[in-house]
Amino acid sequence: MFLNLEEVFKIMEQLADVTLRRLLDNEDFDLDPDLQEPSQITKRHLEARAQNEFFRAFFRLPRPEKLHTIMDCALWTPFSRCHTVGRMFTSDSYICFASKEDGCCNVILPLREVVSIEKMEDTSLLPNPIIISIRSKMAFQFIELKDRDVLVESLLIRLKQVHANHPVHYSTSQDDDMMSHVFHSTSMCSGHKFRDLEMMSSQNSEESEEEQSLQQHPQALKAVLEQSGSQSPDVRMSREQIKLSLWNDHFMEYGRTVCMFRTEKIRKLVAMGIPESLRGRLWLLFSDAVTDLASHPGYYGNLVEESMGKCCLVTEEIERDLHRSLPEHPAFQNETGIAALRRVLTAYAHRNPKIGYCQSMNILTSVLLLYAKEEEAFWLLVAVCERMLPDYFNHRVIGAQVDQSVFEELVKEHLPDLAEHLNDPSALASISLSWFLTLFLSIMPLESAVNIVDCFFYDGIKAIFQLGLAVLDACAKDLCSSRDDGQALMVLSRFLDHIKNEDSPGTPVGSHHTFFSDDQEPYPVTDIADLIRDSYEKFGDQSVEQIERMRYRHRIRVLQGHEDTTKQNVLRVVNPEVSFLLEDLEELYDLFKREYMMSCYWEQSRPMASRHDPSRPYAEQYRIDTRQFAQLFQLVSPWTCGTHTEILAERTFRLLDDNMDHLIEFRAFVSCLDIMYNGEMNEKIKLLYRLHIPPALTENDRDSQSPLKNPLLSTSRPLVFGKSNGDATDYQKQLKQMIKDLAKEKDETETDLPHMSQREFIQFSKTLYSMFREDPEENNLYQAIATVTTLLLQIGEVGHQVSSSGSCSQDSGEEPQASIPSLEQDSVFADTDPGTAYQDAQALQEAEENWTVSLEHILASLLTEQSLVNFFEKPLDIKSKLGNAKINQYSLKTFEMSSQSHHEIKQDSSLLRQVCQNKARTTKQVSWVVSP
Repeated sequence: MFLNLEEVFKIMEQLADVTLRRLLDNEDFDLDPDLQEPSQITKRHLEARAQNEFFRAFFRLPRPEKLHTIMDCALWTPFSRCHTVGRMFTSDSYICFASKEDGCCNVILPLREVVSIEKMEDTSLLPNPIIISIRSKMAFQFIELKDRDVLVESLLIRLKQVHANHPVHYSTSQDDDMMSHVFHSTSMCSGHKFRDLEMMSSQNSEESEEEQSLQQHPQALKAVLEQSGSQSPDVRMSREQIKLSLWNDHFMEYGRTVCMFRTEKIRKLVAMGIPESLRGRLWLLFSDAVTDLASHPGYYGNLVEESMGKCCLVTEEIERDLHRSLPEHPAFQNETGIAALRRVLTAYAHRNPKIGYCQSMNILTSVLLLYAKEEEAFWLLVAVCERMLPDYFNHRVIGAQVDQSVFEELVKEHLPDLAEHLNDPSALASISLSWFLTLFLSIMPLESAVNIVDCFFYDGIKAIFQLGLAVLDACAKDLCSSRDDGQALMVLSRFLDHIKNEDSPGTPVGSHHTFFSDDQEPYPVTDIADLIRDSYEKFGDQSVEQIERMRYRHRIRVLQGHEDTTKQNVLRVVNPEVSFLLEDLEELYDLFKREYMMSCYWEQSRPMASRHDPSRPYAEQYRIDTRQFAQLFQLVSPWTCGTHTEILAERTFRLLDDNMDHLIEFRAFVSCLDIMYNGEMNEKIKLLYRLHIPPALTENDRDSQSPLKNPLLSTSRPLVFGKSNGDATDYQKQLKQMIKDLAKEKDETETDLPHMSQREFIQFSKTLYSMFREDPEENNLYQAIATVTTLLLQIGEVGHQVSSSGSCSQDSGEEPQASIPSLEQDSVFADTDPGTAYQDAQALQEAEENWTVSLEHILASLLTEQSLVNFFEKPLDIKSKLGNAKINQYSLKTFEMSSQSHHEIKQDSSLLRQVCQNKARTTKQVSWVVSP
């Protein structure tokens, strides 16, 4: 099927990624419908998924966006006065173009921006052309489109649907800084009236605290500070004006909206640093957050109203971090900035409870609020968390760890000498994690770090990779001479702290975690523009496709690393509580987890997320249901009872399911097995006892109503048993004395276990009978349990008589002279005559009302038979069970699934046969009616 190894390996990577993310990382992973049934996955489905993910990653589009067509074409680029060859990508809400030459020209056209899509006359110079017009009075000409008619028809259908679902509101006013047509923000169209900062401050005393907490701030915080009189040096302002002039010239030629031509020229402008006055708006355009902003008028305001005032763990975490967010910046040294930050973070946590709030989100949001209006900052945060940095902001930061692992591979590829010196990957990981989580904002002066954020919004995660490589390259000499990880951290911290932005018009603000050193020697200063330029020149050759391929590979390693860590922590917690060897405990954990995985793989209808919860303690992350437990019980339990095993497994599951959620974790499973294999006799009997009383044994237990030949063994028989030498021993006095002793012991050692009724005792006895099958001492054990059963029945009756009379010391004057009944005569599990079932049930009910036996009674009675003592005290080896379980686990699951399939087919066949019979009967009746 596959003709080259590279293609085979690529397909294997995709399958492994799908499997691991579906089974282990189901927090934010929604599987494509075509991949829901594992047995139906094809190479075509995997290729389609890979293309879809590449499309979303390349253009940084929302996750729900689905790719429809990829078509070769050419786009007229007026700045070069020619057609640029590339490919058109169409999806639910976008038309995108990427030139074949990387970085030459990219275009993103949201359908909500499109006014019309028209076919032009086909000529030899312009074959199969179409014109796409947008609202900002620009038009894009595409030629050489195959199946043009089909393409235009499908685009028009989606265009109509997008405009119907999301009507667009535009401003007719001119924007002097940047755009002639801008989206209305929700703050403008939701009915809220906003005032300037001074007006808000003057009226604080007149407004309630609740109204103040809900009122959005109308401006970027940095703009408010500039208005308050914090001006910059004239030289820096002149540089800012030069940048602003360059950008305005670029807008005139390449466009000024989200639909602008994105070329290498704009990348160079971004690398120089975006002007302060344009930064927030360009972030909105580059991330396409502007489309989300326009598509959801009033959304943010409603979220703020719904979320503010609610108290939960997330809001407590947010409150704790509010004053740690850029505390050195003036914008967050007053309640205005803090309140805006609180609203944005709380609203996002309310929008996306899967992410909620994670540390480092506060630092990122603080910077967004400096350059964007409050509602714009919210949508920028949505773009970063949900599509630009996928899987970064959750409690396991899977995405950040994957990119960290990719970064380590890039270091080995581009800086091999440094990688060899830093031979411990964990050292580099501990240093660079904050680079990815905060986009260098927490470890670099703010006026320098925002230039990196500029590059990030334009180029995505690629900018962070190449910046990280540039930092290591600049420090490579000092890092290679460092003696340990501490010194390496010192080198990097000093370097990052001395990166300056000579062009920044604002007052310098230190990094969030400035490194202090006692060294008085002046440290050389690095300009951020030079560092960014070096990063593009030396390390800018990585494509989005290469990065996504590396992410595939490293996500598997990261998830497997998490699983290994989980396993080690589970074993560390559980091992002191049980007597199993560590190697046997590892095998049990692997069996337990494999049973969960196999059920998730084969049984898609079951909710995986309800069982695999990474937020729970390690030992409780994987949980299995009753069917999965029954499979494991059959494989590894020493208490196999033939056909009775499944019933015993159900009772064991009910006993272990303390919280009644129909799921149990590994700790409960292995603790129960530990008693079966390594417990003392009294512990094993106590476990068996608990398995035959509520909640393990229920009224609806499918084996609890076993028919009896007699209601019970006759309790009127005397307690005289024949011995092998022909003598007889009277146990009447010993029995009464035993009851007295047990009563004293019970007073001394309190127990919570209730007494066992007749019905429960019968089930207990049946389980014991079943456990002895195929044992070498089977006959002796049957004889012993018959003796003990009869004894316990008499104990229950005598105990009732003693309790009802109020005394245990009255002796009967009669001396019964009977011998032991035969096992056949007293079997409580023989077939029942249907004609006497009703009378037996009545007699059983009457007997149950007057008959109980306790755990102490059962244990004391079992101790009278040495064969039973030997059975429960003999050592049990779990290794053979584990070996067979590893071999048979998969075949047992396959057999179960095939049996279910045969049963379903049989049911369908029976239903079809019944329908055919009914139809034939109806036809016959109709024929009889119409016949003359």
